[in-house]
Amino acid sequence: MNPAHKLRVYGLQALFAVYIYVLFKIILFKFGSINFSFLWQQLQKSPDNIAGSLRTGNFVPLATLTNTYHHLTATTLVNFAGNIALFIPYGIFLVLLSPNGKGGGSFTGVLLRSLALSAVLECSQAVFYIGTFDVDDLILNTFGGLLGYILFRPVIKAFKPSGKSGAANKDDPAPADNRRIIYDTKSNPPVITGKGSSVTKR
Repeated sequence: MNPAHKLRVYGLQALFAVYIYVLFKIILFKFGSINFSFLWQQLQKSPDNIAGSLRTGNFVPLATLTNTYHHLTATTLVNFAGNIALFIPYGIFLVLLSPNGKGGGSFTGVLLRSLALSAVLECSQAVFYIGTFDVDDLILNTFGGLLGYILFRPVIKAFKPSGKSGAANKDDPAPADNRRIIYDTKSNPPVITGKGSSVTKR
C-alpha cells in the first residue's frame, strides 16, 4: 500500500468515526451535549428504565409508519425522513471502506450492519431511558443504509479499474518466451544477448 493510498484510507476512517459520533449525538442526545454523569445515573436505574421502555415502546412492525401515514404532520414527516437520511452515509461509508464489494461492502453486509447499528441505538435509548424503542426505526434506519449502498455502489463500479493491462509499453522488456538468445561463443565467458524466440550461436 503506497503512502497516498494509506493517507486516503486513514482519512476515510477518521471521517467515518466523526460520522458515528455525530449519529450517536443526534439520535441519543438530540443535538445536546454528551453528559456522562447523567448516563451513569440512568444506567444505575436501568431495570426500571427498560421496564418503562417496554411499556411505551413499539414492537409491532409498521405500526408507527401506518400511524404516520394517517396522521401526517411536519414533525412526523421530518422524523420519518430523518431516520432514513441519517443512515444513508452509513451505507456509503461501508461501500467506500470495502470497495471490492465483499464483507461489509456487500448488500448483505450493509443490511446486517445497518440493522445492528440501529438496534444498538434503539436499545441504548431504552437502557438509558433517553428515548423510546421503536421497531419501525430499525426498518427505516436499515432502509437508509441500503439506500446509501444502492446509490453509491454503481459509482464505485464505474470508477473501479478494469484490471486489464492495456496496451503494452514500448519500453517494457519483451516477454521471456519471445526473446531470442544469442550465444557469443568467441567471448570468454560466453555472452547471452538479443531478443526474440530462437537460440543462435555466433
